[in-house]
Amino acid sequence: MSRIGKAPIAVPDKVTATITGQHVEVKGPKGTLAFTCPDEIEVAMADGQITVMPRGKEKRARQMWGMARTRVANLVTGVTDGFTKKLEINGVGYRAQVQGKTLKLSLGYSHDVDYAIPDGVEVKTPKPTEIEVAGADIQVVGQVAAEIRDWRRPEPYKGKGIKYADEYIFRKEGKKK
Repeated sequence: MSRIGKAPIAVPDKVTATITGQHVEVKGPKGTLAFTCPDEIEVAMADGQITVMPRGKEKRARQMWGMARTRVANLVTGVTDGFTKKLEINGVGYRAQVQGKTLKLSLGYSHDVDYAIPDGVEVKTPKPTEIEVAGADIQVVGQVAAEIRDWRRPEPYKGKGIKYADEYIFRKEGKKK
């Protein structure tokens, strides 16, 4: 039994959810998101709550149960509150700034890196060494944050690079004479 899958998903007042077969569409103040559940999963809505149940007892149905419930819950959370990933930049001269729909990164290369911000994602730089990626779709927000981080991953000796705010960099000791 999936402990995650058993929990019903509460739909807030300002959110409308429509279920047609396997397709779940959720509309809220931050936009509209949709997810198509696997065939092994049954989705139903009753009394302002969405429930997700497996259709059979097969292993694949049980595997998809918790995942499908989490994906639907992320739709509801995304259209109400949204998701945010925070990145920190460490290194002398490393900085970031937003110019229109472009994130300009100075990361020690001979040129600046221009990252085009995709639709549905908002990128802010409260400080030159902080980046906040926000949006309704958790997958897109995480993907954008990962792509920004890939331009200069943190290295283990001095910790220079772009890291997630809650990430711990395992530090190594340098060479000894």
